[in-house]
Amino acid sequence: MKPLSSKQKRYLRGLGHHLNPVVQMGQKGASEPLILKVRHELRAHELIKIRVSSDCLESAKEAAVMLAEKCDAQVVQVIGRIVLLYRGRSTDPEIELP
Repeated sequence: MKPLSSKQKRYLRGLGHHLNPVVQMGQKGASEPLILKVRHELRAHELIKIRVSSDCLESAKEAAVMLAEKCDAQVVQVIGRIVLLYRGRSTDPEIELP
């Protein structure tokens, strides 16, 4: 997977602005059920928001990098405790990148 360009990240940030978090990462961190949930949501939506709770052991940036690696996704943005992840589908993509 090639890295996203700054233009593509800007486009995805615009799309992700109005999204609500679909996954919450709690004090258990990146557990196997959480990773499966993130993979499922990425498969369904391509672009998702994740909320990292304040009692999580990892910081939001650490959690974003860890989840991106384990889910074959790319980190679009981390603001506060909100992470925006993207993984495009190879067949029937919902989001067309510029």
